[in-house]
Amino acid sequence: MEDKKKQIKEEMEKLQYEMKIELPQRIAEARAKGDLKENAEYHAARERQSFVQARISYLSKQLSLMDSIDISSIEQGKVEYGSLVTVRNLDTDELIEFTIVTPNEVDASAGKISLSSPIGRSLHKKTVGDEITVQIPAGTKRFRIEKLVTIHGEELSL
Repeated sequence: MEDKKKQIKEEMEKLQYEMKIELPQRIAEARAKGDLKENAEYHAARERQSFVQARISYLSKQLSLMDSIDISSIEQGKVEYGSLVTVRNLDTDELIEFTIVTPNEVDASAGKISLSSPIGRSLHKKTVGDEITVQIPAGTKRFRIEKLVTIHGEELSL
């Protein structure tokens, strides 16, 4: 989680620099060119300014959410937020890795799922060796937890 916080803070610093230094310069330069009604550079800079402000606000909320997570209250030895889970598809014998993330970090193609997803709900509070059955759009899937690395750094495997 500390790596993600660092990544967010770095992005925020870049965006804040752009917001305070670069964009005001671009807007001033565009204004100096005259008529603002048909000034594409001015409108593009203002649009970018709105986007950057929204992104900074979003990232700030993400940091607040992450700061509110009390790691000591997260149960050890079970699938919880921050866990890296390796499951075996019991029908195909394929190994699949999932990382349990906040809903805003979800990226199914990268194996990042939240506890509110069908697979996440089924994995929640389970441990190595447990089998789960999940109803997903592609049908019913059966998995067994083969390996679990918790947010505490605890590693369990079959």
